[in-house]
Order: sequence, then C-alpha cells, then structure tokens
Amino acid sequence: QVQLVQSGGGLVQAGGSLRLSCAASGRSISSYTMGWFRQAPGKEREFVSAIVWIGGTTYYADSAKGRFTISRDNAKNTVYLQMNSLKPEDTAVYYCAAGRIVTVARSSEYPYWGQGTQVTVSS
Repeated sequence: QVQLVQSGGGLVQAGGSLRLSCAASGRSISSYTMGWFRQAPGKEREFVSAIVWIGGTTYYADSAKGRFTISRDNAKNTVYLQMNSLKPEDTAVYYCAAGRIVTVARSSEYPYWGQGTQVTVSS
C-alpha cells in the first residue's frame, strides 16, 4: 500500500503561482509513476502532469505545458507541481496519484490517490 498526502493549494489571483506537494509513504515508489490530475466542478477528472520516478521522465497536458513543472525529491519521497501563470480555468481540485502505469494520462490505471486539494484562481 502507498499513502499519498497532499499539501499546498489555495486561492491566488490570475497570473500568480502555487506549488502543490504530494508526500508518499508505505511501500517503495521507486518503480512508480506519479501523476497529477484535476477535476473542476461538473467536469471529468483530467490529466495534468506525470513523472516517472526512475529516470525522471516528465509528461504534461497541453494545458500545462510551459506553465507547470513537475519534479520529485527522492530523499523526501515527494512530488511537486509548480504552477505559474495561473488562469481562472485552472480552478479545480487537484489530485496526486501513483502506480505502475502504462498510459500516464489514464486515471483508471492509478491505484493510489491523494486526498485532493483545492486550487482557486480568481480573475
């Protein structure tokens, strides 16, 4: 089992920045992919970004490219999502997830999920 605990998020004005954190505990995640997803009210959960723990290969949704950066801290077993130039349409509950993944953007492949954190971007 893997436990994921999220922190960060909050309210920010358009153009601002936030950093989300996701700390993993339990079994080793060294063979896992860590992903970030988000879900806005009335919408389906969508892929934002992912990082393969070994090697650090990163993936981004088109909406996140150039604005968001995913990173990991091996020593802390923590993955981060740095979000810059935030827009009102980024408003959503953000979730981190972990698992041995084939298709990083497919949420159903991730067995472990964080509790979610609200990000609200005001215009």
